[in-house]
Amino acid sequence: MPSASSAVSDSDRPVPSSLWRDVDFRRLWTGQTASQLGEHASLVVLPLIAVLTLHASAGRLGVLRAVGQAPILLLSLFAGAWVDGWRTRTTMVLTDVGRALALGAAAVACLFDRLGLPALLALAFAIGALSVFFDVAYQASLVRLVERDHLVRGNSALEGSRSAAQIGGPALGGALVSLSAPLAAAVGALFFALSFLSIRRIRRIESIPEHSERPPRVWHRIHEGLRFVVGDTALRTVCLASAAFQFSFAAMMTVYLLFLPRELHLSGTVVGLALAAAGPGALLGSLLAARLPNRFGHGAVLVSAAAVGDGAFLCVPALHGSSAPTVATLLASGFVFGTGGQLVNVTVMAVRQAVTPDGMQGRAAATITCMGMGLTPLGSLLGGFLADAWGLRTSLLVTAGGMLLSPAVMASSPLARLGRALPASRGTSPTAGRDIEEADSR
Repeated sequence: MPSASSAVSDSDRPVPSSLWRDVDFRRLWTGQTASQLGEHASLVVLPLIAVLTLHASAGRLGVLRAVGQAPILLLSLFAGAWVDGWRTRTTMVLTDVGRALALGAAAVACLFDRLGLPALLALAFAIGALSVFFDVAYQASLVRLVERDHLVRGNSALEGSRSAAQIGGPALGGALVSLSAPLAAAVGALFFALSFLSIRRIRRIESIPEHSERPPRVWHRIHEGLRFVVGDTALRTVCLASAAFQFSFAAMMTVYLLFLPRELHLSGTVVGLALAAAGPGALLGSLLAARLPNRFGHGAVLVSAAAVGDGAFLCVPALHGSSAPTVATLLASGFVFGTGGQLVNVTVMAVRQAVTPDGMQGRAAATITCMGMGLTPLGSLLGGFLADAWGLRTSLLVTAGGMLLSPAVMASSPLARLGRALPASRGTSPTAGRDIEEADSR
């Protein structure tokens, strides 16, 4: 961890007048973009390998998705405490190397027909665990690398990259699995390698405040984050709404990944395009998030956007066949879902940043991620169980309807009454830290 003197000397360096003239920011943005492409591609590649190559049942697919999501529950709090006290560049570089090696091993195993379900489960868990650390670290790194005046533009650039990855990653992953499973895994490894090469070239020393006393233990820092989030009404509601959404969404996606190829008989390429449709919607949602909350109020935007976006998949169970109207409906549903989801994500992020002091930002985001997304493994298992017990159409309708619990929770809370002005932070943290975004607050 750098000393205080190194941080001070770094702060004396001239700051570029334009964000895009900052070479270190460009390296972060390039690496983050490549990493997000690899991450979103792998989220499709591994399940499709299980479905199309290993012919996994609904229950086994649910287990695979649950194992890949388990690190969110197990490691998010630890990742938040870790990132608040260490260099984010080192964390990002190491996780990129780990994910590149994992997918590279998967490519070799696929090539020699040695990739069975146990190995796929181990790979899913390893990639999921490393992604938890990378996602928290890249968000925290922005505040440490750029001036406060550049934060809005920096956040916009990184969020745009994530949205673009939501478009390109699933489409590319689905298409590549249709061509060759080893090629799909190898391309994912290449993206993580490119991210490593870019981020390792960041030269600016991160300014991490030193503690005047012995740094608190990790569990003490985690407890501080939990206590802060649970004690704030807005953040507590965000956790409950996020948990309802993520649980139902995980169950729905397990059924959805089976419904598209087996019930509608769509190819891997079309499945990838259907999943990627949320990406363009997310781009639109990012643009709307800059205007709508200030015009209609943050609470009204949160509830309405969640209701429209989360209800977008209710029409999918009525679809039949692989005709052009069916594909068009899938694309439209994904687009609406992406628009509403991103509008909620950005608005929630603004609320969280407003009510959270600087020294608690990392742990607050990680706590919300853990409490909100911690139920996703159980949701994935439930989706696989329902698909076996009730059939794909009924299960898809039930799980898609379950996502509407999220806007219902927000509508019945004080969060729905937030106006145009954001609430202020309710104090300062006893430990120093940095401002970060949450990758997927819902």
